[in-house]
Amino acid sequence: MKIAIYSRKSKFTGKGESIQNQIEMCKEYCNKHFGQCEFIIYEDEGFSGGNTDRPQYKRMMEDVRKKKFQAVACYRLDRISRNVSDFSQTLEELNNKNIAFISINEQFDTSTPMGRAMTYIASVFAQLERETIAERVRDNMLQLARSGRWLGGIAPTGYKSEPITYLDSNMKEKKMYKLSPVKQELEVVKLIYKKYLEFQSLSQLETYCLQNNIRTVNNRDFQKYTLRTILTNPVYSKADQSVYNYFYSREAQICNNKNEFTGKYGIMAYNKNLVKKGQSVKTKNMDEWIIAIGKHKGIIEGSEWVMVQNTLNKNKSLAPRQGTSAAAMLSGLLYCKNCGNFMRVKYGQKKKNSDERHYYYVCSMKDNSRGSRCNMKNLKGEDTDQYVIEKLKEMIESGILKDIDNAKKNIEDKKKINKNVYDKITANEKAIENLLKQLSQNENETVAKYIFSEIEKLDKENKELKSKLDKYDSETNITNLELFKEAVVRFYESIDGVPYEQKRNLIQGIVKRIEWDGKDLHIDIFDI
Repeated sequence: MKIAIYSRKSKFTGKGESIQNQIEMCKEYCNKHFGQCEFIIYEDEGFSGGNTDRPQYKRMMEDVRKKKFQAVACYRLDRISRNVSDFSQTLEELNNKNIAFISINEQFDTSTPMGRAMTYIASVFAQLERETIAERVRDNMLQLARSGRWLGGIAPTGYKSEPITYLDSNMKEKKMYKLSPVKQELEVVKLIYKKYLEFQSLSQLETYCLQNNIRTVNNRDFQKYTLRTILTNPVYSKADQSVYNYFYSREAQICNNKNEFTGKYGIMAYNKNLVKKGQSVKTKNMDEWIIAIGKHKGIIEGSEWVMVQNTLNKNKSLAPRQGTSAAAMLSGLLYCKNCGNFMRVKYGQKKKNSDERHYYYVCSMKDNSRGSRCNMKNLKGEDTDQYVIEKLKEMIESGILKDIDNAKKNIEDKKKINKNVYDKITANEKAIENLLKQLSQNENETVAKYIFSEIEKLDKENKELKSKLDKYDSETNITNLELFKEAVVRFYESIDGVPYEQKRNLIQGIVKRIEWDGKDLHIDIFDI
């Protein structure tokens, strides 16, 4: 019987339920209950059971679909997954392929209805255990948050993380962190708040920062997103009655009593964001926030901070919906060669006898700075789009397809050369192995010297051969070339007869970047 053994551990250890111990126990159990078995081993060390994004688990499930074994064995149920949904899906796939699942610790065997039922029940408890641990960790973090300390991570602009020591209830020395001011950065933050209240507009605030060369701590230009992040962060607000009333009215979880909001210290807000691996950060509803008085000084009056929030929310509700523009064929591809920023679409007057408007490509830096940081000429949208299409056609007709075929042939030739080099290296390694065997069997000093000399020659030759090998994945490169060729052919054959949005997709399939220098457009296709 052929059995797959899956083992997993969140971190490396040689004790207890180590990877190797799990495997040995599974082998012993299977040989005892099913006779002498053949095993395929899958090991994931350093991976959590919270999801199935594990390399060896994925490889095992691919082999399940190919029916490479008759059963899957693991030491314990939660080695497969601590998530009921994931485990149920795994079990369903196994059942569909008539592959049994065996958990030796719980002694479940899914070849029987009772075994399947008990397996599902156990998976529920495994997930419950995981969620209980997560909830306990979350509660501990929230308890720490209520102390007003800084819990780590990147400190907000204007502050740095500073360790402080204190004595706990058992008179033991402990370390915690607080936010310490960075005076120069805080002056910039104060200016941002002041100017926003003056302009009542993020766009105008962004323009002001560009025109006056006010930059971030990383020496980059401020953008609307970074400005909004600063303006919405409660850390800058003084913990006074205005702020208390603001958060109280929005049902945030406030740790301190109202009479403690005297304005002496700043605000710390915890549990603000929802962070998921591989996804952008999302702000939680304010009723999930935990608000505490921090150990740092606030710099913005609470009434001003609240006024900023109300203005931001009002402007957000009034902002026009950002729809997808049909006149954005080159969006994401077209850049200003002068300053390196992308060129965005802007609309002009209506076309004659039409509701449609003329549009232009404008350098975003020129637009945001009102021309103070870049003076690149605008491009007429319709003319530019058509010019790029015609230019790409000319490039294709002048030999792009031939260049792709030549590049593919060049890779094939290098692949053959690589194979010959590999074969020679393998032959030399076998020769060295044979010479070593002869050396071990021969005590003649003269012969030994000769054998050593031959081994050195072969080893030197192998080093030279290995340096000649092309270190790239030829199969991947050939596949990429074939896909690029398909994109080029599809563009050439279809571009004139498809809707506007599809034209954009066809162009993006072959064009890497387009730069406008004020006189000429420079079109770079993907590398061949």
